[in-house]
Amino acid sequence: MQKNKTRLTAAEIASLWTSYMNDSMAKCILGFMLKDLDDKEIKGVVQYGYNLTTTHLKKLVKFFQQNEMPVPNGFSDNDVIMSAPWLFSDMFCLTYINHMARTGLISYGGFLSMSSREDMCEYFTNGLHETSVLYNKSTRIALSKGLLARHPYIETPDVTEYIDSKNYLSGLNPLANKRPLNAIEISHLYMNVMTNAMGVNLSLSFAQTSPTKEVSDFMLRGAEIANKHIKIFSDILLQNDIPTPRLPDVSVSNSVTQTFSDKLIMFHMSLISAAGTGNYATAAAASQRSDLAMNYERLSIEIAKYAITGADIMIKHHWMEKPPGTKDRKKLAQNKN
Repeated sequence: MQKNKTRLTAAEIASLWTSYMNDSMAKCILGFMLKDLDDKEIKGVVQYGYNLTTTHLKKLVKFFQQNEMPVPNGFSDNDVIMSAPWLFSDMFCLTYINHMARTGLISYGGFLSMSSREDMCEYFTNGLHETSVLYNKSTRIALSKGLLARHPYIETPDVTEYIDSKNYLSGLNPLANKRPLNAIEISHLYMNVMTNAMGVNLSLSFAQTSPTKEVSDFMLRGAEIANKHIKIFSDILLQNDIPTPRLPDVSVSNSVTQTFSDKLIMFHMSLISAAGTGNYATAAAASQRSDLAMNYERLSIEIAKYAITGADIMIKHHWMEKPPGTKDRKKLAQNKN
């Protein structure tokens, strides 16, 4: 492959760097899962995801080399202890890869929309397609095994209607009756219950296997926040006679043996915190009832504070790798002599 003469934009550099960090982390997680999986169908889809990360990392290294950029450290075999006892059940592994594929679809869509160089567009387009295949495979298997919580059904509308009053947007007055949820609002509440449920299980598995009390406490706090948010969203659904998701039993083992490096699990929590904040922002923008939008904004602040605490821990222990950036021109000018 010949060196491309067109320089990478800041967005393309950011997308490549983020892709490498995410794929190198995923390779460690999925590689550990593979060694203990019994179900052939689930093992097949996890293997497919693992193969994607391996292929992506090789291509990403070439991009960095061709553009004379340092390859990020990311994560490696040193960040996973393959001899550790099994940690995740087969059902958890399937739910995890389905959740991460959903997150990957959003990420690749964003990377593609910010890219303009032909090879970058081609790479992220392929990544979007491959992640779509992974999501569809994992969804199909989860449905066949009764492990996928379907979104609720509502009455099919008979006619097209228009909003005829500003009261449709209200919801903050505790003394006034709130209108029933619409389909868009239901879908976001339901999805955020399910993503937080994954966050609870992941946080607990990391908490019990981390040898560092500071990290373990941070993970337990994450599980506490996720459980709190699940209750808030579930209560809103129940108030509108909408059944809450029937979450499958996606248990983790009682192992307390360190399985992943603290650096990796802290990065993973920062990743899902960022994804959660993005989900809440999308939900707030899409929800037309003012109390729902206010809830999402309030809970986003809680996640942001949690993420800042995580960043402080990572910086303290030198676990946070710095993304590519520009030089401080003022500092260069002041220190030139």
